[in-house]
Amino acid sequence: MAQRTTLWADLAVLGVALVWGASYPVAKGALTHMPVLLLIFYRFALTAVVMTAVAHRDLRAAPRRDLSAGAVLGAILCAIFLAETWGVSMTTATNTALIISLCTIFTPFLEFGLQRKLPPAGVMVGAVVAVIGVMVLSGGMGALGAGDLLVLCAAGLRAVMVVSTKRLMEGSRLSSAALTAVQAATVAGLTMALLLGQSGPTGLLVRADVAAWGAVAFLSLFCTVGAFYVQNAAVRRTSPTRVGFLMGTEPLFGFALAWALLSEPATPAALIGAALIVTGTFLGLWVEKQS
Repeated sequence: MAQRTTLWADLAVLGVALVWGASYPVAKGALTHMPVLLLIFYRFALTAVVMTAVAHRDLRAAPRRDLSAGAVLGAILCAIFLAETWGVSMTTATNTALIISLCTIFTPFLEFGLQRKLPPAGVMVGAVVAVIGVMVLSGGMGALGAGDLLVLCAAGLRAVMVVSTKRLMEGSRLSSAALTAVQAATVAGLTMALLLGQSGPTGLLVRADVAAWGAVAFLSLFCTVGAFYVQNAAVRRTSPTRVGFLMGTEPLFGFALAWALLSEPATPAALIGAALIVTGTFLGLWVEKQS
């Protein structure tokens, strides 16, 4: 039963990786119609409304400690999306999808580092292979621009998010739906405060076509409501390191969809890098499962 639960959790996280891979070309298109803060605000405001409606009973019954922990995770999530969305506005969808996967190596080192020990050797080898793949795909560290560095920061924050969720939600009675609602409300509240401080109430206004609002709906309902609910549930049923490595497949989906939707190039070097990411990711998964 435990193995079956872990399998379903792993498959769910792979589904999240696929949806998030699609989010980069979709967000890149939406950013041509609205600025970064507005995109994040509307994405998470819609998420907060939907998830609060779903989890209103759990939220009313939740202890203050659990709500506070959820708000802390929401603040981390806000930092992730500020860095990631500004990054994707300044670089390609392909580079964003590839660089964000470096959370694959940050997560096990952070998790085991907090335990004051090194990850298993095979996990470290898998992480190194995966990051070499990212470097091949992106053209090396020397090719990283300002947008790429922002995405790199987001990758580090993602690792913090995975480990923090496991630790802060340990023994929590807050449901995954309620946790997602609290996180989304926190992100929406923080970005609204930034918008009001920057431009006043008019900063919340945006003129966009149906396609742009469709992108916001996709990012909110699929990439946020669905994906974060699944991730919050899965991380409680498996280890942060497994989640980190499974999410390492995200750049492959992002790379393929950026090529299909935005016609970004698929070069031989990119294909070699993609193969290295797959190899490193699943080597790390296999070793982590044996440890």
